[in-house]
Amino acid sequence: MGPIWTERPPPCTDQAGEDERPFEVAGQPEQPVQQMGWDELERAVAGCTACGLCKGRTRTVFGVGNHASEWMVIGEAPGAEEDLRGEPFVGQAGRLLDSILAAAGLGRSAGGRSAVYIANVVKCRPPGNRNPEPEEAARCEPYLARQIELLRPRVILLMGRVAAQALLGTDASIASLRGHAHRIDVAGGSVPVVVTYHPAYLLRNLADKAKVWADMCLARQVFDTTSPRH
Repeated sequence: MGPIWTERPPPCTDQAGEDERPFEVAGQPEQPVQQMGWDELERAVAGCTACGLCKGRTRTVFGVGNHASEWMVIGEAPGAEEDLRGEPFVGQAGRLLDSILAAAGLGRSAGGRSAVYIANVVKCRPPGNRNPEPEEAARCEPYLARQIELLRPRVILLMGRVAAQALLGTDASIASLRGHAHRIDVAGGSVPVVVTYHPAYLLRNLADKAKVWADMCLARQVFDTTSPRH
């Protein structure tokens, strides 16, 4: 991924001048995000005011799954149900994702080689379920980067255009990115990445389910030929 973001933007506040302190990560400005463990990172996300998305959130959506997972799924942004429950992919699209994972012998509550960790590009719901803006994704990037570094998965499945473009640093279409493995740099190494359509897209385009299944099969092939990173 790109370099860890270090700038400290103004805090999230509805009244100009109410608080002029620089952005602090969960009350621990002395500890860089790239040095945090899972618990510290989740607290940092819960207290994040790095962009305006914090104004409308009910809860932050950190991620879910076993921290020893060798599979990672990254989506775009929380929706209304995710915002209420604080967990990614819990709405109709989430149920479809669970079905896809189950068909591949995987799951967010599974263990061992079947375990999957799920996160999003941004941790707060954008208004009206719109796509996150590039600036919002950039402000959240250090948290996601650290999640990937801590997890060190054997393969990452990127679901949707926003996730694919943010992680791969491209404006290419899903159609041109899927069908082969990419790689992203992580903590001095690299992790293979497979791109596919977002489950919400599939709910509107059922005919493309076969393409997603083909992408899952590709991800399985990549996983089986990649050495464990733990």
